[in-house]
Amino acid sequence: METAIIGGTGVYDPHILQEVREEVVRTPYGEAYVRIGSYLGREVAFLARHGQGHAIPPHRINYRANIWALKMLGVRQILATSAVGSLNRRLHPGECVLLDQFIDFTKGRPSTFYDGGEAGVVHVDYTEPYCPELRRLLLHAAKEASVCLFPRATYVCTEGPRYETPAEIRMFQRLGGDLVGMTNVPEVVLAREAEICYAAIALVTNWAAGISPTPLTHREVMEAMAANTEKLRALLRKALELMPAGRECRCHHAIRELGQF
Repeated sequence: METAIIGGTGVYDPHILQEVREEVVRTPYGEAYVRIGSYLGREVAFLARHGQGHAIPPHRINYRANIWALKMLGVRQILATSAVGSLNRRLHPGECVLLDQFIDFTKGRPSTFYDGGEAGVVHVDYTEPYCPELRRLLLHAAKEASVCLFPRATYVCTEGPRYETPAEIRMFQRLGGDLVGMTNVPEVVLAREAEICYAAIALVTNWAAGISPTPLTHREVMEAMAANTEKLRALLRKALELMPAGRECRCHHAIRELGQF
């Protein structure tokens, strides 16, 4: 299978795959649980980032096992979803946004496969952290599916699981952040190290702290995701329809160009 979907908060099953089976993939970093099904005759993998029923908080997700498992399965492109809060008054709750940059404020997460020793050390380019080809495909898919998809935004990733303070949100705004979440880093970083194309669709579920007129709750996020999940499904279905088989991309050679293979 060449394509995988990683579902974030509220997306524990895309309900677009048939003949689904579950697999436990054992990796050097632990086990990952993956569902594998078919869509239009092609195998597609689905991985619930937080586990079934949102059992794993963002700072405890085994990002390395998840990405390594997808690599072991032969995945070459990942379509990811994330629930986010908005720092940008142009990006309202309920809207879909395509990420194009990130700012990392995580603190204690393993963020590379290359920790030295036998694995060596690499310094990978992230001028375009999200695969530009997949981003173009998703923008085309959104147009075809009549889904409004904002073409770019800077995602600020925090450690979690707590929500941010209004002071932090003001800082993130001054740094150029548009959206805030807790899971996209190191996932996007590891995907590039694994030479997998990666693009992320963010669904705005709430205004961030200090912008929202009420205190933030996880229930609010879940309700917003439930109300807008069909838009995500329509976009993912159309993207899978448009995805060419055997596509090549420079993401597939990100490490090889550094002489690691």
